[in-house]
Amino acid sequence: MTITQEHTTSPEVKSVRELITPEQFLDVASTVQRNNDGMAANVAEAITEEALKFVAACSAAPRARLKPSRVVDEGWHALILHTSVYAQLCRSLHRFVHHVPERPDVTRHDPGALARTQAAIKAAGYDPDPAMWKGPTDSSIPVAASCEHSEPPPAGCGADCSNTGPN
Repeated sequence: MTITQEHTTSPEVKSVRELITPEQFLDVASTVQRNNDGMAANVAEAITEEALKFVAACSAAPRARLKPSRVVDEGWHALILHTSVYAQLCRSLHRFVHHVPERPDVTRHDPGALARTQAAIKAAGYDPDPAMWKGPTDSSIPVAASCEHSEPPPAGCGADCSNTGPN
């Protein structure tokens, strides 16, 4: 699979890759790629970028009830697996963002949550990649993650930013 959309940003938009070191970024993207047989490196990197944007937006808007798409959730899972990188990221953003999983159920999908999350990403200074923010039935970017997002935590899968947690 190849994504041809370029990831360009205007001068006022920050580079999300600056949130972690280049080596950490490549390690996380490699985890995404390894967990998804046949995924191209550029797709894994795009997913990792969106996961970083998601965590930054959750930190900036802790009460907004933000949710990752199924594709972005794959990148978030990879970030969390790199515990020291994730803890350092959350410390630098001044808020620990907890993952709240649930059983997959596409009937609970709330498209408004994905739109709200993309708006929060923009408010945090980043450009979301619309190709990464599709509903749970979209299979244009196949990933192993099956977590679907519905109700706000603690009932649903998403970010719980209400508690700063271990910083």
